[in-house]
Amino acid sequence: MTTIDSKHFSDVIRAEMSQLKALSETAKESRAPVRLDQQSVGRLSRMDAMQQQSMELATEDRRQQRLTALAAALMRIEAGDYGYCLKCDHEIAAGRLAADPAVSLCIGCA
Repeated sequence: MTTIDSKHFSDVIRAEMSQLKALSETAKESRAPVRLDQQSVGRLSRMDAMQQQSMELATEDRRQQRLTALAAALMRIEAGDYGYCLKCDHEIAAGRLAADPAVSLCIGCA
């Protein structure tokens, strides 16, 4: 990978990380425990609220997994290993990296 490519992918990764962190912060209230106050909400509404909370928790889990993958990609950039397959050490196709800058395996090993 050239320095220019690494800089471009580093910028793309940092932008996605920033966006994921912002989404996580704005959705914090949706992940809060559901209050089961029987006076203000009916049974079905509480069930809907609990389902929404569960879906938001799963979404947050996926966000955190993606952030971890992006952070690992940044570490590979800093180490000079970015763009090479972690299994076979062959170069990962530029199109594959453009589609997912956090990818760590070439198409053959994936």
